[in-house]
Amino acid sequence: MSAQRQSPFANLTPVVKNLLIINLICFLPFVVLSDNNYQGLVVNNLGLFYFNSPHFRVWQILTYMFIHGGWAHILFNMFALFSFGPILEYAIGPKRFFNLYFICGIGAALIQMLVQAFEVHSIIGSFTLYNDIQGLDQMAVAKLQGIYGAPVVGASGAIFGLLVAFGMLYPNLELMILFIPVPVKAKYIIPVYILIEIFEGFGQFAGDNVAHFAHLGGALLGFILIKFWRLR
Repeated sequence: MSAQRQSPFANLTPVVKNLLIINLICFLPFVVLSDNNYQGLVVNNLGLFYFNSPHFRVWQILTYMFIHGGWAHILFNMFALFSFGPILEYAIGPKRFFNLYFICGIGAALIQMLVQAFEVHSIIGSFTLYNDIQGLDQMAVAKLQGIYGAPVVGASGAIFGLLVAFGMLYPNLELMILFIPVPVKAKYIIPVYILIEIFEGFGQFAGDNVAHFAHLGGALLGFILIKFWRLR
């Protein structure tokens, strides 16, 4: 193939390429199974549940990163990995990039569960649910049901860690953002994403089922790792 017609996947770095392949393979059940079977067989076993939930399993802290809830979910995450991942992997090396991705993803899971623990404690005065909840109002019961029964899925926590790392290492690199007709520097656009996550996370708007604090947890771990490694 000539240079003018080179595949856009030709310059993928090894870790990014393998992460893309694994995520796409793990998405195949969503394509071939019905919604109920996908939820029952895949999401309920590999998605991340609150640590006190009867559905929680230790491996979910890792496997949840490779399970996605739909086409838009996986396309956004994989496009971000495809766009920013190779540049970061070239800059910091495959080993550090691998560590960055998984530490941010696992850290996002732990911070999400920590926030959920505080939410549970604020409702029942305990981090674990052992007592009857019949005396609680309807909103509190619905909140507890969401925490205990709805799993967190997706690579977004790890992706937010990559975005923050990218913005710290390449603050003046201009990015083209959807619906914005002019390029915007990374040091401006990525903090905006973080502020939106903070606003939506603390706002807890009705119908919002996004794990915003997992995103913020991944972003925080990305910031800490770049500072700890003293990368510029």
